[in-house]
Amino acid sequence: MENWLPLPDVAEALGVPVTRVRQLVREGSLLARRQDDGILRIPAGFVQDGMVTKGLSGTLTLLADAGYSQEEAIDWLLRDDPSLPGTPLQALRENRGKEVKRRAQALGF
Repeated sequence: MENWLPLPDVAEALGVPVTRVRQLVREGSLLARRQDDGILRIPAGFVQDGMVTKGLSGTLTLLADAGYSQEEAIDWLLRDDPSLPGTPLQALRENRGKEVKRRAQALGF
């Protein structure tokens, strides 16, 4: 199960103000989900080495273009894909963004 971070923790990890994280969420460069406790959180894997995980923003755009809602995009990124192997998010974090983007593009057809 993916660890989820509240926006202030994401801001700290990125070295930016919380307002910037909120802006990234509004722009769709990051996706967040309100948890059962009412707190908006982002999957911890969306942040890597003090930055938004490489290739994530472009992948989110492709998923949106394919008609995926934000909830569906989060689920897709965190769901095991035997053809990768692992999850699309793991593949992005392992610098296998081309494989992930190919799969995301295929969803639109």
